Amino acid sequence: MTLQVTGLSATRSGRPILHPTNVKIEPGERVGLVGSSGSGKSTLGHALIDALRTQGRHVAHVPQSPDEALDPLRSMAFHWREAESARDLPADTARRRDLFAALRIEGGDLRKRPWGWSRGMQQRFVIAMALIGTPDLLVMDEPTSALDPVVAAGTMDLLDTYLATRQTALLLITHDLGLAAKRVQRLLVMEGGRLVEDAATMQVLSAPQTPAARALCAHRNWLELPC
Repeated sequence: MTLQVTGLSATRSGRPILHPTNVKIEPGERVGLVGSSGSGKSTLGHALIDALRTQGRHVAHVPQSPDEALDPLRSMAFHWREAESARDLPADTARRRDLFAALRIEGGDLRKRPWGWSRGMQQRFVIAMALIGTPDLLVMDEPTSALDPVVAAGTMDLLDTYLATRQTALLLITHDLGLAAKRVQRLLVMEGGRLVEDAATMQVLSAPQTPAARALCAHRNWLELPC
């Protein structure tokens, strides 16, 4: 079923930081939300999550850093149990095994606390938690910015493979055009709290229509990044 919300908006101290915005995402679609820092990307992402959850849709969120999702004083097993409980799902060893294998973290010791795992494994664990219950939409907000480029690319490759046979849609929020260019079918460009461009990825990259999109595309070094 299509994910669709109209009139998303947000204000801060009486000032609009997200002007009324409509978003439509098809099942299994890969969409990038790009723009400069402060353009309103994360604000739109959070507003979309809240609106879709109000509609009863299953939306999962992966933050920028695993530090935002993992309590350093709790074991990884505790975090996994909490994630299952949040979805009202019974413990399922097979489900966990399949997700860990897909994201190549099956060697991780669940008895350890987050700092006992590498940063890359921590972020893959957070992604695995987000995928419990097969969400309608996975929202990833700068998901690789805390990782080195090689680990980031490997993580996204594994996620691409996992999602390829599922109807979970992906919204990738990033200022990294190189990451978006390689991972999504469609780009949404934000500027000043407004959605100023919405087109197929290659169309935006080859013929950007707005100043914001042209500015993002002007720095061609994103072509060389491994993500």
